[in-house]
Amino acid sequence: MTLEQLRIFVAVAERQHVTQAAQEINITQSAASSAIAALEERYAVKLFDRVGRRIELTDAGRIFVTEARGVLARAATAEKALQDLAGMKRGTLSIFASQTIINYWLPPFLATFHQRYPDIKLKLSAGNTQQVAAATHDGAADIGFIEGAIDDAHLSVRSIEGDRLVIVVGPAHALAAKPKLECSDLMSIKWVLREQGSGTRTEFERALKALSLTLDDLDVALELPSNEAVCAAVEAGVGATAISNLVVQSALLSGRLVSPDFPLPRRSFHILRHKQRYVSQAELALLELVGTGTPPPVKHREKETPPAN
Repeated sequence: MTLEQLRIFVAVAERQHVTQAAQEINITQSAASSAIAALEERYAVKLFDRVGRRIELTDAGRIFVTEARGVLARAATAEKALQDLAGMKRGTLSIFASQTIINYWLPPFLATFHQRYPDIKLKLSAGNTQQVAAATHDGAADIGFIEGAIDDAHLSVRSIEGDRLVIVVGPAHALAAKPKLECSDLMSIKWVLREQGSGTRTEFERALKALSLTLDDLDVALELPSNEAVCAAVEAGVGATAISNLVVQSALLSGRLVSPDFPLPRRSFHILRHKQRYVSQAELALLELVGTGTPPPVKHREKETPPAN
């Protein structure tokens, strides 16, 4: 059994599709299939069931994938230790973050980090709060950034200043001209919300609870899996939404969306790390950079003045 075989097995297990897994890790489909077949033949155990064009993990496969992830995580830890000995002259930092954070808040920090440490490759993936927490727990992410709360004893959680939820509607919406909303207004309109598991939705539910309301008290017309889809539906007049001020900043400035006044609390973002995994110098550098919650300005190279003739 090799680390490469484990890497291929985990990739196939996570996608339940050989071709997609092969494309993701830059190998041929035949190489991926051969690696899985070699594991099954060597240990006389079936890891996947073939169901039509799909594949599914067997009971043995579900048990083995947890162990395989653990081995890969320990190998990654050893590699990071060696990279630190090289003085951050090479290496990879895997970051998982929720959509609002990775699209709107994190990029300035990453730009500064890349400028300071150009030899460290940043591997970025997006997901909702639950998916980011799972990736950090399993070792797929070195660092996770989320908006919502999680409960995982294996993860350390560090809170920093984040954003603020605002209620927005399209400019033609009945509430667009109302300067201030009342609780009764929330129950009189249709809503477009993020999917279950998203930090934005969880935070909105928490804010409703403080007002003695739940989502069952609202008329939820659509649940969508991305901020962009939510904003497009609201702009089209489907209903209102509660969303990060970072997401709708440009739409509010251009008039494509309107935000009637309604008090929603500021929220913190949360940085996740596995308590028992090695902390590399690259991780420490990024954690120090984002610790204040305020990205430093990116320094641009000055153009060289051509020598005088």
